[in-house]
Amino acid sequence: MSWGFEEGRVYNRRADIHAKFGGQQQGGIITPAQHPLVIVVTGEEGLAHGYADRTRSDGVFEYFGEGQIGDMVLQRGNLAIASHSVEGKSLLLFRKTSDGLRFVGEMVYEKHHFEKAPDREGKERSAIVFELRPLTAVVEKTEESVAVGAETSLEELRVLARAAAATVSEVSASTSIRTVYQRSQDVRNYVLARSLGNCEGCKSPAPFSRKDGSPYLEPHHIRRVSDGGPDDPSFVIALCPNCHRRVHAGADGDIYNSSLLDRMTAIEPY
Repeated sequence: MSWGFEEGRVYNRRADIHAKFGGQQQGGIITPAQHPLVIVVTGEEGLAHGYADRTRSDGVFEYFGEGQIGDMVLQRGNLAIASHSVEGKSLLLFRKTSDGLRFVGEMVYEKHHFEKAPDREGKERSAIVFELRPLTAVVEKTEESVAVGAETSLEELRVLARAAAATVSEVSASTSIRTVYQRSQDVRNYVLARSLGNCEGCKSPAPFSRKDGSPYLEPHHIRRVSDGGPDDPSFVIALCPNCHRRVHAGADGDIYNSSLLDRMTAIEPY
């Protein structure tokens, strides 16, 4: 479950989303001010405004941005989608049905492109199409990947990790666009290397080693409910399994998680 939402279950927008999290009560992009959360809503009625959301054969969901008249621009709700990783925010996808909003799952922004599509007045315009991957697929792929070699310096890993959460428009022309899987691995590699084999929560050495000999620690995404994806490394901490379970299942999990966020100012100061 993500933020209390169960995949496939239908929810009432007003009672189950706005009453708990706030955010805009109209439109397809909801950005609650008090929660690290971005919610996007898709539905067939969007076709009337030139929104042709669809799922590709590779599992990517293509979501048309907001803006009913004229060219779409990367601002407000559109920018919130593209920058959710660098802000450490969860991105949740719902599908509008006759009964309410059906929770599809948590997604990760990979990139976006522009294509020609009609606006609400039927005039051709440039539309932003976000390419979103299910978080579960990203986590699975990242966990299967091999850890980085010792020949890469910590600073080199840090540069890759910080770039991993940036929107495509923020990446310099000299930097190739890496897939969301590669970007997630960049964050994981840096955070684990930064820890020097010690839990960044309790400071204890990793309890055991992986098969490749590296210390076993788990990246934890402090601001998000679910772990995984290319968050800014300022919001990702390396924890031993005991501290990680404490955050997610402990009676003081929320308090402990808040203390970890405070600690990150010293661990990742800039």
